[in-house]
Amino acid sequence: MRRGLSVFNMTSIALGLAFLYLPIVILVIYSFNASRLITVWGGWSTHWYAELLHDEGMRDAAWATLRIGFVSATFATVLGTLAAVVLVRLGRFKGRMLFSALVYAPLVMPEVIVGLSLLLLFVAVGIDRGFWTIVIAHTTVTMCFVTVVVQARLLDFDITLEEAAMDLGCPPLKAFLTITLPLIFPAIAAGWMLAFTLSLDDLVIASFTTGPGATTLPLRIYSEVRLGVKPEINAICTIMIAVVAIGVVTAALISKRGELMRARARNAATH
Repeated sequence: MRRGLSVFNMTSIALGLAFLYLPIVILVIYSFNASRLITVWGGWSTHWYAELLHDEGMRDAAWATLRIGFVSATFATVLGTLAAVVLVRLGRFKGRMLFSALVYAPLVMPEVIVGLSLLLLFVAVGIDRGFWTIVIAHTTVTMCFVTVVVQARLLDFDITLEEAAMDLGCPPLKAFLTITLPLIFPAIAAGWMLAFTLSLDDLVIASFTTGPGATTLPLRIYSEVRLGVKPEINAICTIMIAVVAIGVVTAALISKRGELMRARARNAATH
């Protein structure tokens, strides 16, 4: 019975992974296809990666995407960390439930609703859509993910370390900056990487909040695909997959390193 169950489980896992990742593997393989016809294999070649260097539109879109991702991830990290500190340290303050709902709303709200709401806000306020409207939109969406990551770390943080520093005369702000912040930095860095990768991948919200001169790479790819899939699309999508994968793995390694540091600190304290 156990053997049959094990075979069934392994088969289910294999089919699930194939369903999720086989299309991505095929896309990566065909990005090295020498043929211009994307459905006909013409041998291995890196020609289409070289062609990307001469595509000014793709280069501009990639540069805009990186800038938007960096700025929005930084803003989201600062705001998300502050929100996590408020939710963990201030206890049951008046309006906590409303504040929590506002912070975590983008986690469960459809992206179309968020994008349309931000579009109506920018139109009502009279802000011209462009680079900064996309930054504001991405900051709004990714801040909640940073809050979740940092809040989980703060819940496990030993507050007595900070209290001991304040008992010795250290001001609360300085105690937080010199003791708490370095210890929770791996979670903050992981939140930044997560926010950055989410910004790179976004298409729906950016399509509502974009304007002239602020075309992101997902928007550029979508507009190209509507006219027909070109081999360069497979190449740029492969590069995006690699960048996002590196970001996710880096965030996981940083988070794991933080857990190891906490475990070593607890072991040192007990001994």
